[in-house]
Amino acid sequence: MLGPMSAKRLRSRVFTSLLLPLIAVLLTVSGCGLTITRIQTAADKPSNVAVYFKVEDGKGEPVGGMTAEQFEIYEDNELVSVYESKQTILNPEVAASHYTLLLVDMSGSVADSEDFPKISEAATLFTSQVEKNNQVAIYAFDGSAEIHKITDFTGSAGGAQARANSLSGFKPQDPSTNLNGAIVQGLEVLDEGLEKADNPLRIGTLVVFTDGTDRASRVPESEMLDAVNGTPYEVFAIGLGAELSEKDLQQIGKSGTALAKDSSEIQTAFETIGKRIEQLTQSYYLLSYCSPARAGEHTVTIKGKHTPEGKKNETTGKLETEFDAEGFDKGCDPNTKPKFDITKGDMAADDSGGGGKGKAKASASASAK
Repeated sequence: MLGPMSAKRLRSRVFTSLLLPLIAVLLTVSGCGLTITRIQTAADKPSNVAVYFKVEDGKGEPVGGMTAEQFEIYEDNELVSVYESKQTILNPEVAASHYTLLLVDMSGSVADSEDFPKISEAATLFTSQVEKNNQVAIYAFDGSAEIHKITDFTGSAGGAQARANSLSGFKPQDPSTNLNGAIVQGLEVLDEGLEKADNPLRIGTLVVFTDGTDRASRVPESEMLDAVNGTPYEVFAIGLGAELSEKDLQQIGKSGTALAKDSSEIQTAFETIGKRIEQLTQSYYLLSYCSPARAGEHTVTIKGKHTPEGKKNETTGKLETEFDAEGFDKGCDPNTKPKFDITKGDMAADDSGGGGKGKAKASASASAK
């Protein structure tokens, strides 16, 4: 027979053994929802409301391919009928510009190596992959103080790909590696490109390819890291060779990395980052609908539901935003291009004047193996 203390300890162990699996299940469930991040909201007469947002899963991975039917719209906690709202997902390109700058290391160790043809080919395939949803520019860097333009931002099908071929004819002016300075300048070029974009919402991505660390010492590493960590843009890094460690690469590629150990993995590394950028671009949604409200300020809740590929359980998430229905009336067409005000909300311009830049960040690391 157990004594009072032994019986108490036994009950405690039984309770703990039953509680721990329950806690584990709860933690798993809580980490599997959708994160829906509002980027900007627009409301305009006659009664149009549009919300631009980004969807990620519980691990921070982008979620693309969702349809209008996977979202429910609530105004002031009341479900808005889909027949009344005529809700639809518009092509984000009508309101948002996605720009990607590929910055390629063309120092002597790259341009003069037997691996260079594979690097040039991989860069060309990368631009073909990414330009489907992005305007792509290609710049090269060596040991020079300034980076070299190979091709400016273009959104025409095959445009960047065609001009990427000129990368193969590039000859370095200085065989050293001004990696730090190139990254700082690359972000500035991305800024300048987006300033000229037609759409009010502007989202940028910098992709850096290098086979080594900075050798020129023109710009301190601290200045480069401040620029990377301070930018609202996505920054990816692709590395080649043994000189670079995963840690070195991750300092640059805050949004994701791919490391090719040798030339046989170069194309896979570029494809990894290209696919990641595609997924990020497709995870942005522009949901437009006709509001039944005719006056006053209202809170909109958008609830999304998604079943991951190969899974049975549905994941859900929501966002909230507000709009003013003053002057709203009948005659709404949800396919009307929204008028976003980038001076307000999450896409407001910062003090540097780079208005409308996307600040949503989805980080991940993918090593090519």
